[in-house]
Amino acid sequence: MSIFVEVDHIDRVFPLANGGEYIALKNIELKIKQGEFISLIGHSGCGKSTLLNIIAGLDKPTHGGITLEGRQVTQPGPDRMVVFQNYSLLPWLTVRENITLAVDEVYPNKPKGERKGIVEHHIDLVGLRLAAKKRPSELSGGMKQRVAIARALAIRPKLLLLDEPFGALDALTRGGLQEQLMKICEESQLTCVMVTHDVDEALLLSDRIIMLTNGPESHIGQILDVEIPRPRQRLEVVNHPSYYNYRNEIIYFLNQQKKDKMRKAGKLKPIARNGLEKVNLEIGFIPLSDCAPLVIAKEKGFFEKHGLEQVTLNREPSWGAIAKGIVSGHLDAAAMVAGMPITLTLGAGNKPRVPIVSALTLSRNGNSITLNKHLYDLGVRTAADFREAIQETPDKVHTLGMVYPSSMQNLILRYWLANGDIDPDNDVSLAVIPPPQMVSNLKAGNIDGYCVGEPWNSRAVSEELGVVVATDLDIFPSHIEKVLGVREEWANQYPQTHLALVKALLEACEYCDDWRNREEIATLLSQEQYVGVDLKYIRPGFIDPYNRGMRSQPEILHRYNQFYVDKSNCPDRVEALWIMTQLARWGITSFPKNWVTILERIWRTDIFGEAARELELPDVERDRMPINLFDGTVFDPDEPIGYLRKLTIKRKILIEEIDIDSVLTSVP
Repeated sequence: MSIFVEVDHIDRVFPLANGGEYIALKNIELKIKQGEFISLIGHSGCGKSTLLNIIAGLDKPTHGGITLEGRQVTQPGPDRMVVFQNYSLLPWLTVRENITLAVDEVYPNKPKGERKGIVEHHIDLVGLRLAAKKRPSELSGGMKQRVAIARALAIRPKLLLLDEPFGALDALTRGGLQEQLMKICEESQLTCVMVTHDVDEALLLSDRIIMLTNGPESHIGQILDVEIPRPRQRLEVVNHPSYYNYRNEIIYFLNQQKKDKMRKAGKLKPIARNGLEKVNLEIGFIPLSDCAPLVIAKEKGFFEKHGLEQVTLNREPSWGAIAKGIVSGHLDAAAMVAGMPITLTLGAGNKPRVPIVSALTLSRNGNSITLNKHLYDLGVRTAADFREAIQETPDKVHTLGMVYPSSMQNLILRYWLANGDIDPDNDVSLAVIPPPQMVSNLKAGNIDGYCVGEPWNSRAVSEELGVVVATDLDIFPSHIEKVLGVREEWANQYPQTHLALVKALLEACEYCDDWRNREEIATLLSQEQYVGVDLKYIRPGFIDPYNRGMRSQPEILHRYNQFYVDKSNCPDRVEALWIMTQLARWGITSFPKNWVTILERIWRTDIFGEAARELELPDVERDRMPINLFDGTVFDPDEPIGYLRKLTIKRKILIEEIDIDSVLTSVP
């Protein structure tokens, strides 16, 4: 489709009474194709309606311009119809007459009977047959809006502009009009731009959602492509495997803008008290069973005990959002996948390096590899079996889900595949999917399996969608899983706050591994603000025997979710070094020739030791010894490069001296 509407780098500046200026919109650039449905979303005051009015020709940009079908927009016209928030009905005309006025103006050459038929059809469309002879003063707010919508749809403009058109309607009427609008847009290739505050409405109607930042100088912060097939039905959209991922992306953006507004207003300034530089913290987490230490520190008062009076736990939509929140400073700290401090520090994917420090391991184990039950029924039990299934279906691309490139879920899944002589990048396709979306994608047939933490394996087993073919206890028992991560700059700025945070979470980890507390913890985790699933999905492996979904009996896994026992919490540099080798093995990062320096900088055993001693808990590191993997391979921490060279399936490995504080220096 060709470009239908172009918003060409527009600014809108309003003069102030004191002689100053208010820059409402800054450098807005947008290209809209014919037949697209675009939604503008953002907080009040971000300039959504201003932008809509400029597109309509009701307002003029201070800089830049608008073109419609190649012609510059300078004034209103019948090819653009606007449905305003305030109805804009003529008070002396009836419902029928208000609609007739627009139809007669736009279609003067149509026969009178045909024009009347158009009017009557749209009166019925919005359910106002009994009110057709009433004037606006006799109508409710919702009925007035229905008249405005009917008037707009009746003239079938090339570009329909909607300013929160359904906000005043009841749910039933709103739903009916939304579906009718979709039908008209698809049949007539009508192009629409809509302002809305309703996330679900935007997802139902839109091809793209334009998210605007807060004003002043509001600009496009993010554009979300809604790749849900048309024609759409409401229930099908809600049940689409990507729906909640899209929804979470929008809500995350809006929440970040809200926090940014509070920060600019001084409401999120650091509050120093209790001998700490800051007692108000924003901590990110993903809804998984192993977020338990954060939940317990909050619910059982460990944060407050150590002077952290105002801790907000932010349930984030994805690990990418966690990384973004930490890098941008919207989050003070987060529970991270084990490799995230490394990839952020090294600048994976050519991104700017942001040094991260971790002074606490929050959890170990807790992951499984789940395959579609159909594969299990075909005899797939091992990676070797899976390889045979792949070879028997050469025309099919088998897709597996993992949560983040530097996660142990990705690295364990890749290790398991490679052990079965499957190249993770060439023989299968690996897709990054947020943990809560794994089951819906498996159910929809978008993926053939995944590696993820609980409760998302147990849920697939419970719903008879998948079978667990391996847990991480089978592959790399007692491995590092989630870690506490903060920016190095933040740790240096708030050292006593950081220490208090480590102490609070270390006590929470100890609480989580007392099995007498597990029933209480599971109940807390099931709450909507945390993991938000039925308790029965959390219990397997956490409290109850673990069910793999096979014909065998559920098994007791005492260390499946491990938080404190067996020296769990001190940052382990040997494991971190193994992670570095795997990231280099698959081309996610280079391998740092100066790995000792990098490890010392990221994994802060000194801060952990100080916290443990102040709590009178053991300040003990795990033994420095080789790692024995399930396939008999031994990782020697003194020979990481030799280990890399012995690996068979791998990408081209780049070994570099990495100076975190300056430009990358390549080493031959």
